[in-house]
Amino acid sequence: MEALPFFVGVIGNIISVLFFLSPVKTFWLVLKKRSTEEFDSLPYVSTFLTAALWAYYGLIKPDGFLIVSVNIFGISLQICYLTIFLLFSPPNMRVRTATLVAIFDIGFVGATILISYLMLHGTSRIEVIGFICAALNIMNCGSPLGIARKVVRTRSVEYMPFLLTLCIFLNSGVWTFYAVLVKDPYIGVPNLIGFLLGVMQLVRHFAILRGQLSLEDFNKNAKRYRQIPSPSLSIHFQCLPLSNLSLFDFDLILWFFRRVGCLLFFDLEDFLQLETSRY
Repeated sequence: MEALPFFVGVIGNIISVLFFLSPVKTFWLVLKKRSTEEFDSLPYVSTFLTAALWAYYGLIKPDGFLIVSVNIFGISLQICYLTIFLLFSPPNMRVRTATLVAIFDIGFVGATILISYLMLHGTSRIEVIGFICAALNIMNCGSPLGIARKVVRTRSVEYMPFLLTLCIFLNSGVWTFYAVLVKDPYIGVPNLIGFLLGVMQLVRHFAILRGQLSLEDFNKNAKRYRQIPSPSLSIHFQCLPLSNLSLFDFDLILWFFRRVGCLLFFDLEDFLQLETSRY
């Protein structure tokens, strides 16, 4: 295996591992509460399905060690997640999860491997399995679109976690580059689509986040700041402790300077209009 594709693949594996580990905090809370509450098992059923087929694709493809290794790790984690779901979910969700696992993760994966092994050989087997994996990945790429619509409708990024969005963007970008290096369209096409969707989500995220701050987060974080009343207007400016700055604080700084700029360059009516439109 050439050095550059292997190096890029290792980076892709590291990012993919972080992506597989992203639900750990959620399931830690499930274990503490001993209840899945309203969490849905479908994403983990879907991830198991795609990881299992990609692992099989890596097994039958020459130099597919990197693909096999990361997806076996993903399969192991999904088994843990789904086991927790089956143990702590309500009866109706438990039945639904078990049914989905039986149909897709056991039935579909098993049938695909068996049929391809008995009826296909050589490059034709690689092409068919690669096509199925690519199609499933493209279908999974559409799942964030529902979240994106909700973000646009509510004008809030609380439904689109930044780290998860960034992880999808980086993961798809690295694997697209890897696919170009090894000339594998089955890896390249779905990851290119995921990369473009990741770019769109990041742009949308920053466009909405820029200069905006949810009232709930503001009230929660404002307790950390000392309020100073303005003598001319009943406005409270925040004195920020620079040693405690975080990503939220930079948004607060941006919010602060937008309001100050409005007072300096526009009249009071414009300021009040801006404040009204904010909330």
